[in-house]
Amino acid sequence: MKILLLGGSGLLGQNVLYTLLQRRYEVVLLLRAGSVAPDPAPGLAVLRGSLLCDADLETAASGCQAIINCAGTTDMSLLRLADYLPVNRDLCGRLVQLMERCGITTLVHVSTANTVGYGRPGHPAAEDAPAQPPFSHSFYTRSKRAGEELLIAAARRHSDWHVVLLNPGFIVGSYDAKPSSGRLLLAAYRRRLMAVPGGGKSFVHAADVAVAAANALTMGRSGERYLATGDNLSLRQFYLLQARLCGYRQRCLVLPGTLLLLVGWLGDMLRAVGVRTQLSSCNVRQLMVREYYCAAKAHAQLDMPCTPVEQAILDFHRWRRGHVAG
Repeated sequence: MKILLLGGSGLLGQNVLYTLLQRRYEVVLLLRAGSVAPDPAPGLAVLRGSLLCDADLETAASGCQAIINCAGTTDMSLLRLADYLPVNRDLCGRLVQLMERCGITTLVHVSTANTVGYGRPGHPAAEDAPAQPPFSHSFYTRSKRAGEELLIAAARRHSDWHVVLLNPGFIVGSYDAKPSSGRLLLAAYRRRLMAVPGGGKSFVHAADVAVAAANALTMGRSGERYLATGDNLSLRQFYLLQARLCGYRQRCLVLPGTLLLLVGWLGDMLRAVGVRTQLSSCNVRQLMVREYYCAAKAHAQLDMPCTPVEQAILDFHRWRRGHVAG
């Protein structure tokens, strides 16, 4: 099978790429100009172009039987919903049209767990939980949900298509050169004192999500969503775990919610006058929520592994030591 991979330069995308190549799939990787290309490998073709150009997509998709879409606009400092829509929603529509034109019938799309309502400690949420505030108010989540709706509708129209949606939690692991999610780890790394919000996340190894994505090419039910999540931990628990694994002592103080909301309100004022900042009431409230999820469906139907978060943390740091200067 020959696969078109979009968003293959990021943390998850690179994990997906190497998983596919290990399975001896042929992979076409579409990268924008300026993106760092992976080392040459058997079965890998790298093309330059834009995700938002139909001609570039069609050229890249030539001869492919499937698409894996890991692309997404995730920058939480963007000021408008319209800033997120071209990649998170409109690209999904372009891919549906591309599949119709090129006769491609398989698509694996990576969304986010935040389009699913979060659970709570001891009661993690499953795929049928509707999105909840504050995540349902976020421009990012709204744009990703809009993309999901386009793909689910297309799967219903085309009974011969295989369209699977993955909803990952907070991804940690190797190949995080930017870093992306790894910024959360580096923010606390080797600090003796760390102030943290009271929320929590579902931390999942990048390699596990990559395996789920590769398996979803031939497994899973078309038109359905699959939570690709992992260990549910508070941010304090996560940071103390990192400290133990990396051999340093750390004290974590949980910030009061009123202080966080004040900081978010100040961010709202800055954003109102056009200043890009990740601080906002919506973003701060997300850090105060323990967003816990259950990946039982992905384990059962996609054979997604369940690597402990400890290994994800260790793999993140080992990879960065070997590949990132400083």
